[in-house]
Amino acid sequence: MKTPPAAGSLAERLIGTWSLRSREDYNAAGERRPEPSLGSDPIALLYFDRGGNFAAQFMKRDRSLVPTVDAASALPNNSRARGGYDGYFGTYVVDEATGVVSTLLHAALSQENVGQTYQRVIRVDGDILTLRLETATATGEPVTRTLKWQRLG
Repeated sequence: MKTPPAAGSLAERLIGTWSLRSREDYNAAGERRPEPSLGSDPIALLYFDRGGNFAAQFMKRDRSLVPTVDAASALPNNSRARGGYDGYFGTYVVDEATGVVSTLLHAALSQENVGQTYQRVIRVDGDILTLRLETATATGEPVTRTLKWQRLG
């Protein structure tokens, strides 16, 4: 049986269901780089439980505007959306010292993402969760993606 997270720890504060408020990608020069497969304003839910399980679901708000080509499969530290949708679940581990949350995907919409581990820097301030990751655009330009989430439960 897994030991419950310590009260006040990052592992304890991130437990719950979260709704996406914003998702932004910026290059090293600070220029915004919109991501076309899900758009800059997708609908999304993120879930963490006390047992070390997580799930994430993302959908482009207007799927009639989905690009004819899905997101590239080889983006670093990131899963691949298909048809304006992305979803995956698995287990997670929190490094309290660094704020890095490592997620191991047990299942994913895109088969090549199953079994991959992704790392995100996460901060929780009250009912706001901020998640940052280093990835790249479909053309290979490095970007920092920042997602802000609102606690639902």
